[in-house]
Amino acid sequence: MSTLQINDLYILLIEPSSTQRKYIIQHLQDAGIGTVIGVITGEEALESMNNDMPDLVISNMYFSDMTGIDLVTKMRENPTTEAVPFMLISSESNYRMLEPIRQAGVIAILPKPFSDEDLSRALMSTIDYIEPGELELDLYEVENIRVLVVDDSNLARKHICNVIGEMGVLQENIVLAEDGKDALEHFSKEEFDLVITDLNMPVMDGNELIEHIRNESDHPYVPIMMVTSESNNARLEHMQQAGVSAICDKPFEAATVKQLLSRIMN
Repeated sequence: MSTLQINDLYILLIEPSSTQRKYIIQHLQDAGIGTVIGVITGEEALESMNNDMPDLVISNMYFSDMTGIDLVTKMRENPTTEAVPFMLISSESNYRMLEPIRQAGVIAILPKPFSDEDLSRALMSTIDYIEPGELELDLYEVENIRVLVVDDSNLARKHICNVIGEMGVLQENIVLAEDGKDALEHFSKEEFDLVITDLNMPVMDGNELIEHIRNESDHPYVPIMMVTSESNNARLEHMQQAGVSAICDKPFEAATVKQLLSRIMN
């Protein structure tokens, strides 16, 4: 059980609008947050993180100097901030704008206006992300699990590694691949206890990867978790038929990942 509480969280909020900034801060305080620092530009946010690392960054999509995409990308590319939880609060609904945010690994994407229930859930997801607790498995020692992580997004691969690393999986036991073909090259040479893959990738997508593992490999029974932002029911059904063990939405909650891994590996 986590020792961290909502009122322990230190939050950095990036919101150019004074009215919206006050509104969000008030709702955070009503949810029990004790410390919120508000800034209006991306550069101010990065400077603030260099001086005092927050537990959670909550961001709008657009600032005068950059976008939320630029901000989270800079965070994920910096070793000191790459694991800091990120939440987007925005009225933006364009898929092309939201998809890079999903791929970078976020706690939640909330609309404007948001509900207090969604905000509270996102804050609890932050705590689960920071302190998920070790993955408890009957058939494996967590520190010995070998995992193949497959995603064409470097930011997404980093985020998944951070999440499962906090659950006790050792980073030296995680192998990274940028598409299905790359993954199969590793899979043919090494044994893995778990495969975590994206769906939409160039060269060979996640569905083709699953079909090859299930039908043509020497280790067809390895647990496979799909982490995807795909919403097409026909494609999701196709993945189920191909033999995926579990499907997890992007953005995902650490607690959900932990539950799914416990189920498919026990």
